[in-house]
Amino acid sequence: MTVRIRLSRGGSKKHPYYRVVAADQRAPRDGRFIEKLGSYNPLLPQDHQERLVLDVEKVKAWLAKGAQPTERLQKLFANLGICAAPATRNQPKKSAPKAKALERIKEKEEKAKAAAEAAAAAAAETAEA
Repeated sequence: MTVRIRLSRGGSKKHPYYRVVAADQRAPRDGRFIEKLGSYNPLLPQDHQERLVLDVEKVKAWLAKGAQPTERLQKLFANLGICAAPATRNQPKKSAPKAKALERIKEKEEKAKAAAEAAAAAAAETAEA
């Protein structure tokens, strides 16, 4: 049984309120959970102390038992210093330049390099004269 520390949604439409729970991975999002660890209210400002309320000892105990937090909770826990921040990629592979764009960039760099060398050679010639 894989245990996840995740958010269970409550609140009404457009007014979310989440419980931080330890739950079996196979259980539905708002369904059965093992233990409630705290609450999260995303509508409050980030510096508000009631935005994320946790029982830190319980969270650390579940992490020690091997429970995996979701990515959102891992970011929140990292802000509190409970666990390491998740690795993020700055540029997803999907938005990386394709082959033709890379060729154009390479050509542009070569032209700029050649122009700089020509300017340096011209400057050296005028300095000698």
